[in-house]
Amino acid sequence: MKATIDGTVVADAPESDLIVIEGNYYFPLSSLSADAFSDSPTPYTCPWKGVAQYHDISVAGSAHHDAAWSYPDPYPASFDRVGRTTPAMSPSTSSR
Repeated sequence: MKATIDGTVVADAPESDLIVIEGNYYFPLSSLSADAFSDSPTPYTCPWKGVAQYHDISVAGSAHHDAAWSYPDPYPASFDRVGRTTPAMSPSTSSR
């Protein structure tokens, strides 16, 4: 599956390597175009996953604020569903 923004692939991994939670696709770190991602200051804490880290994605001179997110230190109770989480993309940025 590929995650694209403005026609640029920012993540690409086999579907078997993805985690899908609440309709969002979590991609392995190794599948990301790391130079396109930067940390955002946007705060959010999920009641069952923990503190989120939002990421801005920049492609072709355009910045997409909070276009991805991850849970660097998820709550232990969420490990079965989340694992040691990797950045997620919304379904609107992902294609098969």
